[in-house]
Amino acid sequence: MPTNTTKLQPKAPARVGIAEVASRAGVSTATVDRVLNHRPGVRPVTVQAVLKAAVDLGYLPQDDLYRALRPQPMRLVFVLPAGTNRFLNMLGDFVSIAHEQFEPFNVQCRCRFIEGFNPHVLVESLLRESRRADGIAFMALEHPLVREAVHTLSARKIPTLTLISDLSNSPRAAYVGLDNRAAGRTAGLLLGRFIGPRTGKVAMIAGSRHYRGHEEREMGFQHILEEKFPHLDLVGLREGHDDAHINYQQSTQLLKQYPDLVGIYNIGGASDGVAQALKEAGRDQSTVFVGHGLTPDTRALLVDGSLDALINQSLHSTIMNSVRIFANLRDGREAMTGVESMQISVVLNENLP
Repeated sequence: MPTNTTKLQPKAPARVGIAEVASRAGVSTATVDRVLNHRPGVRPVTVQAVLKAAVDLGYLPQDDLYRALRPQPMRLVFVLPAGTNRFLNMLGDFVSIAHEQFEPFNVQCRCRFIEGFNPHVLVESLLRESRRADGIAFMALEHPLVREAVHTLSARKIPTLTLISDLSNSPRAAYVGLDNRAAGRTAGLLLGRFIGPRTGKVAMIAGSRHYRGHEEREMGFQHILEEKFPHLDLVGLREGHDDAHINYQQSTQLLKQYPDLVGIYNIGGASDGVAQALKEAGRDQSTVFVGHGLTPDTRALLVDGSLDALINQSLHSTIMNSVRIFANLRDGREAMTGVESMQISVVLNENLP
């Protein structure tokens, strides 16, 4: 009889489906479908059982299990005023690009720039962003409407942090920034020492007194001049809204009004506008100028001598401290656990980093 030489092919393994995963996990196929499609309503212990069964049966690769078991990232928003304040722009840029540094904290960060110095716009932004955020950090305006918005978010269990400028009598979770009164005193001490025995007028330019931080810097600066440099005459504060052009106009007017102006303290940003006015008046090397925030612009001003000193806070620490605080709140720890207070840094042209 002829011999059948046809070889038997090995039977292909049966394809694993949802039914097999459900049977292994001891749940219904509907539950498996909910878990695999990330729909709510399933207990965490059941989610883990389904995912483990799916991996054991080869329905999901091991890497997918680790990703699926990790909690959804915390959604964080940084709300900052738009404009020509380079330091604030750099803060926003850091938020947008530092994804790898945020990875260990399991957070997703984004930045929103809004019209500055307008409490109504800030409140609208806070309430709007709260609909799709788990935490909001923002530069606060000292205003009842802003305070009420923070109360509203707190009632909704959405924590808020204030950046650079704090908000009094509010349930914000933490403040991330300098001791602004001490920063103002430091600026006054530097300016007074640099002026030396000369007599004359000293001026201040702020972003806005609506920022508590700017008001505190003004008070600290004023107090130390009264204490240690009574020979210097402080003239009225001007507001420049952290805008380079407005700061230029305000500085030009000050220089014309006060020929004996020997010092300027820029409490906020956009110091390049002040420096431009000093240079055009030929007084950039004789009028002592102290500002805030190390940026490429202020660095260049320190190098050419039109800016004598600046008060700085670490951009990196400002954002990373904020992220760590939000992570602490999410994980049930005290807000400031492992968070170091912000340090005042004095930058001169001789110690530029």
